[in-house]
Amino acid sequence: MKRRNFVGGIAAAVAMASTARGTARRRLGMSDVDRLQQRFAEIVASDHRHGGQLDIEQRASALADQALNLQNSGGATQRVRSSLYASAAAFRSSAMWASIDGRRFEAAKTHMREAQALAEMSGEQAIKFRIWSHAGTLYRHTGRPADAFAANDVARNMHLTRRDPLFASLGLARQGAIHGAAQDPAGARRAFGQAQDAMLRADPADDRPVWMLAFYDQAELDSLALSAYLALGDFATAEFHGHRCLSTLRPHMVRSHAITTTRLAHAQLAQGMPEAATATALKVPVDAATQHVRVTRMLQEFGAALRATAAGSSAVQTWAEHVATWRTPA
Repeated sequence: MKRRNFVGGIAAAVAMASTARGTARRRLGMSDVDRLQQRFAEIVASDHRHGGQLDIEQRASALADQALNLQNSGGATQRVRSSLYASAAAFRSSAMWASIDGRRFEAAKTHMREAQALAEMSGEQAIKFRIWSHAGTLYRHTGRPADAFAANDVARNMHLTRRDPLFASLGLARQGAIHGAAQDPAGARRAFGQAQDAMLRADPADDRPVWMLAFYDQAELDSLALSAYLALGDFATAEFHGHRCLSTLRPHMVRSHAITTTRLAHAQLAQGMPEAATATALKVPVDAATQHVRVTRMLQEFGAALRATAAGSSAVQTWAEHVATWRTPA
């Protein structure tokens, strides 16, 4: 029996080697990378529409595996191989972000480790920046500000941030959000001021990756400032940034619109404006309110705070009636 297994194993190995020789004749090129980049753009677009969904995480993970499998399907130049590793890292970082956005933090950590390894093999600065910047966000959301600062500093200290002020601006804006979570108002103000200055220096004509072009602008800077000042309890400043974010937010940023609107409602309620806050919260689309984990949780917290601070008011009744419609079958 052992001998038959041994011989069978040799036969299988020979067959695999023969298959590998057959597939090795294929020559990989930048057209293969371009096809993956198109799929990556689709993942980014899905994230901005829906955000945090498990299917986005799973699709991104599968595409990361596809990029890696492509590495083994034929010969390629070093440039093509590096680009394929960068594509795999990009997909894995999108899976990581979907996990963070969906509050699946253990899965996010697994994706982070794999993305970091792939990014190192690619040698591409932009994707390294994205992954370490996301790592800072992961640690911020899990209540680990020291680790958040350390991870974000890795991104901020890359040569890329000295070459392109827009990357520097994003790193500083996320640093400001971490200062907010760490209850450091002076640090937050300083970081956001520097982020704004860097954004004004950035040349919009510079070539940047699709994920950067798709989301980082003045609206995103204001969104991060809204989050920071809300955490700091500076509700008037938070409201200012919330309104400014919504006034410039691009239409495809559906998920961001729902999150910003919900945070703005919190800022208004904390200033003793239950009617205005409720009117703002009512603008959150039902699908985001019921299907996006972060938005759902924030709206639940909004409802609890509204009942605690404005008991017996018409705003409480209006909100209760609105929430009831979410559970009514269409």
